[in-house]
Amino acid sequence: MNLGVIVQARLDSSRLPQKALLPLGGEPLLVRVLEALRCIPAAYYILACPEDSYDIFKPLTEQAGFSIIAGPKEDVLGRFILALDAFKIDYCIRATADNPFVFADAAWSSAQETLNLEADYGTLTSMPYGSGVEIIRAEALRQADRETKDPYDREHVCPYLYNNPGRFYLHRPLAPQHWRAPEVRLTIDTRDDYEQALWLFETLTQAEAGCNDSLSARASETKTIPLRYQGAWILKHWHQREGH
Repeated sequence: MNLGVIVQARLDSSRLPQKALLPLGGEPLLVRVLEALRCIPAAYYILACPEDSYDIFKPLTEQAGFSIIAGPKEDVLGRFILALDAFKIDYCIRATADNPFVFADAAWSSAQETLNLEADYGTLTSMPYGSGVEIIRAEALRQADRETKDPYDREHVCPYLYNNPGRFYLHRPLAPQHWRAPEVRLTIDTRDDYEQALWLFETLTQAEAGCNDSLSARASETKTIPLRYQGAWILKHWHQREGH
């Protein structure tokens, strides 16, 4: 069964213009997001962007080991269908390019559970805002593509699925305690978010460099998720700044 990580990204943002290119730890934000998602074991890693962003994003995706596919700007669901068909993906992990602190270990755990259950849609609830992903069966997305023309559904990709629970097998368990923190905000949508991200990224990088213990979680037989992409590690250092 082919699992693919598909990231949606665009350049224009009304609150934080061209945020995908803002520096974070010496690299563009987009590269940092893709680096985190590369820690999740998958057959394919794809960035799905609007056609007007393709030329700018292409070298960044190559740097991070991602393929890139371009499609309609507002029809993000349509972009996902293009990616699913181009790479023959059975399940996709959906992520967005404004979340550099994705909990890669939680994403992999959720993906395994969703695939084992053969669910149409899976995600962990009560995670920090900006730390989670969605796991979706390709055929469920194709069904949504055929059946909904609503602009909101198509821009946000998954609403048609979770707004029709009688038609799709939805798996949305509460996140385990060590990943559960719905009050925490880790996405980058505003200048304040970005300033916090600069601090947190530097803190995580320095803490990992100075750590000699064996907390790394095994993601597969041959792949290890670095500490800075593990949920409990991220939350531990975020709480330091918040004074908890």
